Amino acid sequence: MTSPDAAIPAVKWPNVPACYGWLSLDRRGNWRLKGEVVRHAGLIAFINRNYVADESGNRVFHNGPQKVYVDLDYAPLVLRLGIDGELTAHTGMPAGEASAAFIDEEGNALLLVAAGIGLLDDRDLPAFLATCRDANGITASDAALIESMQGGSGLWWRGLPLQPIRRDDLPRRFGFRPDPAA
Repeated sequence: MTSPDAAIPAVKWPNVPACYGWLSLDRRGNWRLKGEVVRHAGLIAFINRNYVADESGNRVFHNGPQKVYVDLDYAPLVLRLGIDGELTAHTGMPAGEASAAFIDEEGNALLLVAAGIGLLDDRDLPAFLATCRDANGITASDAALIESMQGGSGLWWRGLPLQPIRRDDLPRRFGFRPDPAA
């Protein structure tokens, strides 16, 4: 018979392989398992709480001892612009103020927030574009926005210059890997 004071052996996590190609983040901030949108609120909340960056720029979800690498359709964050003007990350966390604003060659808006670079959800583009101004403070014209998409400058969003950026430059510039590999 063992004494009640006997040491309980430490429990070790099992040695499980990392998982690639199962979990992705789409352009609207939806989690997808093998291409299917995750709809279970509890699972979404669990993934959101455990979504982090590793030292190599991969985005991972820690499922207990297992690392599940996340494929990114565009950027590590997807941002929503609330009716009050506040930015929220796809994880539900407040994103805070943007420190830089970008527009790519396809017309996507990207914002740099404390947690990193985020793609603005396309459903919020009309509200975003409506607040873009030229140097005279006038709402940016379609022609000026197209010029910005092609590398021009001179537009502003909330006092930040709207900088042109190429989609292919994002991972290198902001230190993330959209397609982690084993």
